[in-house]
Amino acid sequence: MITARAAERARTLEELPAYVHDLTSLDAHARAVRAALPDRVELYYAAKANPAPELLTALAPHVSGFEVSSGGELAHVRKAVPRLPLAFGGPGKTEAEIALALEAGVERFHVESEQELRLLAALASPRHAAEVLLRVNLPLDAAELGGAALAMGGRPSPFGLDPDRVKACLPLFAGDGPLRLRGIHAHLASGLDAAAQLAVASRIADWTRDVEARHGLDLTEVGVGGGMAVDYARPAERFDWTAYGEGLRALADRHPRRTLRVEPGRALTAYCGWYVTDVLDIKHSHGEPFAVLRGGTHHMRTPAAKGHSHPFTVLPRENWTRPWPRPGVRDTPVTLVGQLCTPKDVLAARAPVAELRVGDRVAFAMAGAYAWNISHHDFLMHPPPSFHYLT
Repeated sequence: MITARAAERARTLEELPAYVHDLTSLDAHARAVRAALPDRVELYYAAKANPAPELLTALAPHVSGFEVSSGGELAHVRKAVPRLPLAFGGPGKTEAEIALALEAGVERFHVESEQELRLLAALASPRHAAEVLLRVNLPLDAAELGGAALAMGGRPSPFGLDPDRVKACLPLFAGDGPLRLRGIHAHLASGLDAAAQLAVASRIADWTRDVEARHGLDLTEVGVGGGMAVDYARPAERFDWTAYGEGLRALADRHPRRTLRVEPGRALTAYCGWYVTDVLDIKHSHGEPFAVLRGGTHHMRTPAAKGHSHPFTVLPRENWTRPWPRPGVRDTPVTLVGQLCTPKDVLAARAPVAELRVGDRVAFAMAGAYAWNISHHDFLMHPPPSFHYLT
C-alpha cells in the first residue's frame, strides 16, 4: 500500500504530520492512463482533486489540459502550467470570474445555466470570444446510477441545464456573436466502474448527436466528465483504463466527427500520496482501544467526507526512551482518531492491526486527492502538515 521510496521517506521525516507524494509513481500512472485512451480522446485533469503545483507539473506531459472550477483555481493553474488549455466549469460563476476567464483566454467554458450564458454573452467580445460547451443534466435511471458513490446529475441537481432548456440557449449563439457553441458537456456521477462509465458516455454522445440533428447544429465536442471509481476499501484495485479506452475507441468510431473529452481527478492522483503521522496515545474506552494520532481530519478530511475507514500501513519505530511501559495493542481492531475535539475526527474505525504502539508511524494511503485541499485547516489551530514530493 506504500511504495518503497515513500516508506523510506516517511520513516525519516522530522516534521509530522506530513504529506508524501511520489511523483515518479504519478508520472507512470498518468502515462499508462494516456496510453490506454485513443488519440481522439482528450484527457483533462480536474484540478479540484489536488491542485498542488508539483502534481500539475508532473501531469502536464500526459494531459491535454486542465479543468478548473473557480477564478482562484484558474489563476493558480494558469500560473503553474501556463501553456496548457483550460476548461472552466462549475456552478455559480461570478461576473468577476467570467471576466477573468475571458481575459485569460480560457479555451472552453462549461456553461451551467441560461443565466450564466447570458452573463457570458454580455461580457464576451470579438476580442475575447467564448468557446462553449453546454453542461446538460441528462436523466439516468436507478440502474445507471446504482454504482455511483456521488450523483451530480441524472436527477434534480444544481448542476447543468435540463435537456429541454438547451433550445432556449441557442439564440445566444446566432450570427457572428462572441459565443461559439462547440458541444455538450455532462458530468453525471462519480464512483462508476469502466462498464458503467462507458454506458453513461454513450448516453451523452448519442444525446449530443440527436440534439444536433434536431436543431441543425454542428457540435464537434462531447465532454463526458470524470468520476472514475476509486475504491478505498480495496486500495490495490484500479479503475480498468484499458477496458475504458477500448470502449471509448468504439464510441469514437460511432461519432467520427466529434472529439471526446474525459476529466478524471481522483483516479489520477489519489494513489500517489500518503498522509504520514505518529501515534501520541493509546487508550481504552469501555473495552475498545483508541489510537490518538498527531493531526487528524482537519489535515485529511477524506475519511470523514466519504464516511469510510481509510487504508493505512503501520511503520514501526523501535526506540522507546520513556521510563514507563510503552502503551500498545496487538492483534486487535483499533480506532484511529486525531486531535480534534469532536467524535467525528476518525480516520479508521475498528481497523485490525498486528501491532500498534505509541511512537509508531502510520501512513494513510490514497491521500493524493481530496485530502489536504478539502480539509478544515484552521479548526483548533493545530500546525499544518509538511509536504514532500519525491522525484
